[in-house]
Amino acid sequence: MNLEVRMELSKHVRAIVSFIEAADAGSFAEAARSLDISAAAISKNIAGLEHALGIRLMNRTTRKISLTEEGSSFLHQVRIAIEALESAADSVMAQKSDVQGHVRIATSAAFGREQLLPVLPGLQKRYPGLTIEADFDDRMTDLVRDGYDLAIRGGRIVDSSLISRPVCHLSMILVASPAYLAEYGVPKAPDNLRQHRLIARRFLGGKVTSWGFKAPDGSLSTLEPEFAAVTISAPEAQVQAALLDLGIAQVGVHHAIDYLKSGLLKTVLSDQHDPGSYEMVIQYPHRALIAPRVKATVDYLLDVFRSDARLHFPLSQLTEFAA
Repeated sequence: MNLEVRMELSKHVRAIVSFIEAADAGSFAEAARSLDISAAAISKNIAGLEHALGIRLMNRTTRKISLTEEGSSFLHQVRIAIEALESAADSVMAQKSDVQGHVRIATSAAFGREQLLPVLPGLQKRYPGLTIEADFDDRMTDLVRDGYDLAIRGGRIVDSSLISRPVCHLSMILVASPAYLAEYGVPKAPDNLRQHRLIARRFLGGKVTSWGFKAPDGSLSTLEPEFAAVTISAPEAQVQAALLDLGIAQVGVHHAIDYLKSGLLKTVLSDQHDPGSYEMVIQYPHRALIAPRVKATVDYLLDVFRSDARLHFPLSQLTEFAA
C-alpha cells in the first residue's frame, strides 16, 4: 500500500468517526467536544466524506442535523466496520495478555550470539510477561528429556517426532583472506587445495566436515580435509581463523557475509564448490498442544529471522566477492 493510499484511508477513517459521533450526538458541537476537536473540523470531515462518496449523508440546519436515508444506511454499515476493528484490537490485546511464562530455548553458540540474542529485546517488548532461558550449546539436545520448549537447529535435519518450522537454507562457501591468497595463490580447481592450508571443522562428536564439489557433468565429489593446518569445532571461529590469514575455510554464508562485503574475506572456487543441503529450523514437540507462550515465541522468531538479510543472501550475488 503506497503512502498516498494510506493517507487517503487515514482521512476517511477520521471522517467516518466524525460522522458517527455527530449522528449520535445530534450536533457538530457535541461531536466536537467528544472528539476534542473543533466543530468546524467535524463539519469539514463530514463534507469531505460526502464528497468522496458522492452522496449527502446529513441534512443540516442552524439548530440541528438529521440523517438522510442514505446516511442512515451508511451509519449502520460503518458501525459494523468500527465494531469489527475494535473486536480485532481487543483480540490482539487479549492474546498479548495471555502470552506469559518461561520459555526455554536451545540453540548453537554461534547462532545464539549472532542471531537469537539481538532479537530478544524485541520479543520481550512485545510480550512483557515472557521470561527467556537460552542455552547456547553446539551439542544436540533432547527437547523432551531436557525440558526445552523449542530448539533452533542447523544442518541436515532428519525426520523425527518433532515439529520443524523452516527458517532458511544454510549455504556453505569457501573463503580466505586477501593476504593469505596473495601469499599462497588462488586455487583454480579442487585438487589445488592439497597444496593449500585448510581450516577444517570437527564436530563435538569427532567427525570432520567434508567439502563437496560439483563437476561440469553434474557429478559430486568430496574432499576430506584430513590434512588441514587448523581444525576448529566452532563455525564462527573458523571465520576468525580465515581473517587471521590461517588458510581457506568452509563456512556458512551468514557467518561470512559481513566480512565479504567489507573486503576482509574473498570467496574461492565458488563456481565448483557445492553449497550443500543444510537448513536452519525451529523445532518443538507438539503442534496441537503448543502453549501460547511457545507459539508466540516461535511465530515472532520466524518473522524476524525472515527479515535477517544475512540468513537469506542469494548465492548468485556472491560472484562479486570472488578472489
